[in-house]
Amino acid sequence: MKALILVGGFGTRLRPLTLSVPKPLVDFGNKPMILHQIEALKAIGVTEVVLAINYQPEVMMNFLKDFEAKLGIKITCSQETEPLGTAGPLALARDKLIDDSGEPFFVLNSDVISEYPLKDMIEFHKSHGGEASIMVTQVDEPSKYGVVIMEESTGQVERFVEKPKIFVGNKINAGIYLLNPSVLDCIELRPTSIEKEVFPKIAAEKKLYAMVLSGFWMDIGQPKDYISGLRLYLDSLRKQSSPLLASGTNIIGNVLVDETAKIGEGCLIGPDVAIGPGCVVESGVRLSRCTVMRGVRIKKHACVSGSIIGWHSTVGQWARAENMTILGEDVHVGDEVYSNGGVVLPHKEIKSSILKPEIVM
Repeated sequence: MKALILVGGFGTRLRPLTLSVPKPLVDFGNKPMILHQIEALKAIGVTEVVLAINYQPEVMMNFLKDFEAKLGIKITCSQETEPLGTAGPLALARDKLIDDSGEPFFVLNSDVISEYPLKDMIEFHKSHGGEASIMVTQVDEPSKYGVVIMEESTGQVERFVEKPKIFVGNKINAGIYLLNPSVLDCIELRPTSIEKEVFPKIAAEKKLYAMVLSGFWMDIGQPKDYISGLRLYLDSLRKQSSPLLASGTNIIGNVLVDETAKIGEGCLIGPDVAIGPGCVVESGVRLSRCTVMRGVRIKKHACVSGSIIGWHSTVGQWARAENMTILGEDVHVGDEVYSNGGVVLPHKEIKSSILKPEIVM
């Protein structure tokens, strides 16, 4: 089986982190976002993953070459010369996706994190005999999304309603699809949307089916959802009794600590924290609801909550970062400095406090 991951463009919503690496390589739960998906695909027998990409393909491919051998899966790249939306990339990668087997292929949005019940999806796809299966997830506030109206018992999709003003349903497209090769025949090589143009056509022919996703789901393409997504991801690791979760008297709730990280005396860490490789957390530090990426140093008695600390940055002694503070790569926050929602571009030194959310160029 094959799979296409829609990697897309610049990752502007996750800046300043995406100023250093393409968005799918930003760490989430101590490994690059896209690796969560590639590992899930590999686990159910996918042998080749095609990345549809229009920005920095060299960086992506150089990075993923290491994982090709490690995971034993072929990773190739289909490069767009212009942004082709969410369906155009399928037409562009047609020759890579189609072989003589006639097997369906997966399509995933690279921002989506979930428990990836892909095996169940294959069963579901075979059982209904349609052309395409999409995964849907239930949300509390459907008015922000495109809602999928479906026949509950069979899963047959009737229509889509974009950002409804009145309640029509609470199931939204979860960005994970399983498509028969024949679907490619109705996609032209031009900028086009799979959600707005391709799926409604297949639904009109009564050949589109939706499977309700079990477990958690989050589009982690922007900071607040990234932090919520980390909580859901760690929660799911807890439910699976994952050995990856840290334990100890200084740990509260669900925490991931890379084995190469060093943690000092008298720290209190958690809930919902990921500490990456090579990090140094000095004594008396308080961390909650945050990600601390590779090579970061958090100095004595600093406090970080609800924030993302980018690679190789430093948070000074008695400093405080909270309220969705995001430090790009190699940012140095001075001793006793306070950041309330500061978004700081890479390679900066912060010597005075940031009292309200703002971007520091």
